[in-house]
Amino acid sequence: MMAWLSELWSGGDAAVEPASLRDAPALARIHGASFHRGWGESEFESLLTERNTLAHRLRMGRKIVGFSVSRIAADEAEILSIALAQSHRGRGLSHNLLLTHLGHLAGRGVRTVFLEVEENNPPARRLYERAGFAVVGRRERYYRQDGGEPLNALLMRRDLS
Repeated sequence: MMAWLSELWSGGDAAVEPASLRDAPALARIHGASFHRGWGESEFESLLTERNTLAHRLRMGRKIVGFSVSRIAADEAEILSIALAQSHRGRGLSHNLLLTHLGHLAGRGVRTVFLEVEENNPPARRLYERAGFAVVGRRERYYRQDGGEPLNALLMRRDLS
């Protein structure tokens, strides 16, 4: 592995590190506060034990304030989720988390990364566009709001090589 990939991003007292099974409760809390239908601890425990899953946590001091998780298949990956605690948004932390995560995916031989994002989620779309993702498709009525109203998803892609 290239030297720059083995070093994890650390900015101030923020650090991006591999997530472990013991992080499942914190990741579930952050996910639940960030999405219409949050994933529970058991869902994170399952993901974190799969060999083809790559997960990172963003830690400020001793507190986990964000995470990213992807599933790898051959030389492709799909970002399943990335989230940051509300109190830590707007500081560029998610951008650094995402770039570090992408670097580790590249280190595992991933050449192309995909993700889905709610069409009407401008902050997430800006994050992904700033990181080099481009819209390659659209899924009509893919998500549902709390009241059941359907929302469209954009399929985004980024090549790492």
